[in-house]
Amino acid sequence: MKKSLFTVIALVAMTFGSCNAQPVANANVATSTGNNVEVYYFHFSTRCNTCKTVEAEAKKNVEILYADLVKSGKMSFIALNLDEATGKEMGDKLGVSGQTLLIVSGDQKINITNEGFLYAVSKPDKFREIMKEKVDPLVK
Repeated sequence: MKKSLFTVIALVAMTFGSCNAQPVANANVATSTGNNVEVYYFHFSTRCNTCKTVEAEAKKNVEILYADLVKSGKMSFIALNLDEATGKEMGDKLGVSGQTLLIVSGDQKINITNEGFLYAVSKPDKFREIMKEKVDPLVK
């Protein structure tokens, strides 16, 4: 058990250390209107495979789990580069300064960066379940 926990901690430390991922606090920020849900993935120009996989899996999850909401314009997935003006501006607005996966609906902001980096590569089904668990209460 101790060895498994140590391995997970070491993996997370290496991932965040090499990617510069910096989770943000779960502060409330009003950015979306009504019942709309936006899933934001913030990244930099230089990206590792894990960063790319977190984005791809998150986008795929939104498109698969919430296809009707995406088609109706009530939900979107938005990837933003923090090295570009638009990404930096939105990052500042949401209090994001590093790789971050954020679900925003009205005044609610849910940070699932850690879950993305832990599971998108090794356990994508678990990552999908976590996203569903976090998003479902926002869309019902």
